[in-house]
Amino acid sequence: MAAEERGVQRAIIRSPFPDVHAPDVPLPAFVLAGAEARGDHPALIDGATGRALSYRRLLEHVRRAAVGLRRRGFGKGDVFAIYSPNLPEYPVLFLAVAAVGGINTTINPLATASELAQQLTDSGAVYLATVAGVLEKAREAATRSGVREIFVFDQADGATPFDALLAEDGPWPDVAIDPAEDLAVLPYSSGTTGFPKGVMLTHRNLVINLLQTEALEPLLPSDVLIGVLPFFHIYGQTVIMNAALYHGATIVTMARFDLEQFLELMQRYRVTIGYFVPPIVLALAKSPLVERYDLSALRRVLCGAAPLSAGLEAAFRERLSCVLKQGYGLTETSPVTHANPTERIKAGSIGPPLPNTECLVVDIASGEPLGRNQRGEIWIRGPQVMKGYLNRPDATAATIDRDGWLHTGDVGYADDDGYFYVVDRVKELIKYKGLQVAPAELEAVLVSHPAIADAAVIGAPDEEAGEIPKAFVTLKAAASPDEIMSYVAERVAPYKKIRRVEVLDQIPKSASGKILRRVLLERERARAAAAPQ
Repeated sequence: MAAEERGVQRAIIRSPFPDVHAPDVPLPAFVLAGAEARGDHPALIDGATGRALSYRRLLEHVRRAAVGLRRRGFGKGDVFAIYSPNLPEYPVLFLAVAAVGGINTTINPLATASELAQQLTDSGAVYLATVAGVLEKAREAATRSGVREIFVFDQADGATPFDALLAEDGPWPDVAIDPAEDLAVLPYSSGTTGFPKGVMLTHRNLVINLLQTEALEPLLPSDVLIGVLPFFHIYGQTVIMNAALYHGATIVTMARFDLEQFLELMQRYRVTIGYFVPPIVLALAKSPLVERYDLSALRRVLCGAAPLSAGLEAAFRERLSCVLKQGYGLTETSPVTHANPTERIKAGSIGPPLPNTECLVVDIASGEPLGRNQRGEIWIRGPQVMKGYLNRPDATAATIDRDGWLHTGDVGYADDDGYFYVVDRVKELIKYKGLQVAPAELEAVLVSHPAIADAAVIGAPDEEAGEIPKAFVTLKAAASPDEIMSYVAERVAPYKKIRRVEVLDQIPKSASGKILRRVLLERERARAAAAPQ
């Protein structure tokens, strides 16, 4: 063994937990294995209406939808786009698509028609499911991308009711699925940089991640989860939607986050487990509304998608008197790679690696392995790592190296106990309330403004959102910050909006012309640190 390889082997931090082994079955068969035996136990409850779907009915609806899809000619390798808020029907369609060998591509219902059309075209989607509230955007995007048919979960003229699929009946379609190779879902991520790319996740990726997560996050059939994190996002999709249904727990769905409704549902349904993002933890720790509600059933919360400060962790625990811990993951890792075990939680840490997961911390400049308590880029290797980016071998090779290490773009370190801490990001991605915003995408919109000569976008620190998109622009004609922000807001989903604008004489760039966002970010952080508290 070469000295270089021995150095890497010594530096690898492996999970302290025993490996888990995935059965050779597709995702729907794994998730629904216990559904029939659970009978009338509620699987999903629509928070807005109280409408419930039992496990027996869930299984029947997935089977009927799968039959309906096959009779329409939808089958292995075909892509079905879901452009919808959280509803009980969401997992029904998701699992039915995967059961016939199809691929789900999930999309934020706040996406504009242009953003939707881009994903529909890139993924090759043939069908689209949505709701009446965003049907006009869906129609426009479908026309531009060649989608054959639009389904609606509710009712609307000019679209096929989802119930038409459920009207079909017959035995489960017989489809040969290779769990290790065939894709189940194609979410989109900007990765470490650039525009959103299709993340190819196989049935095996998702099944193994459910088992890996179970080792640190066990659920019981008596547990009630609130489906507030969007199912289009891999966090809500795996950790809430698929994990809860696999364990036989109950999910109370929310179409959108509203603090008062969220608290009312938490109280009414006696929610026991919360999978949240930092803005929700902040609201629970500090909002006076919380005092009006009984949240005593809540026994455990896991927070992910963006870093959570140790101070906010302490404020939350003091107020709610329940377990709070952090985890970590990426769309490219199905998503979970780290989590604190409930038995030993370290404040500010994302915890040790999950079972079957290896990590390296490497020098950002040289790629050389580093030791404990040394800061560098975190690399991850494990069976939950994606197959690659759709039709992007260049981007795949830049993210996963020849030895299978996924380069996260996150800067952190591991302590002496193998617990990891994320302290910064090499990558340029902005995390607004846990949602990904690609600077390059916003910069392309900005420079299309007739008054803007050049632009750079960074994530400016913000207590409530974590980060907010801030634009630095150089002008060739007069334009106010409000005008610029309005211009961008008309062209992107609401969460991607520019929320601050600063005019510069020149955008800092390297000799090769690359925007030096790090310079702007460090300047912004220094300004925030110097501001009076």
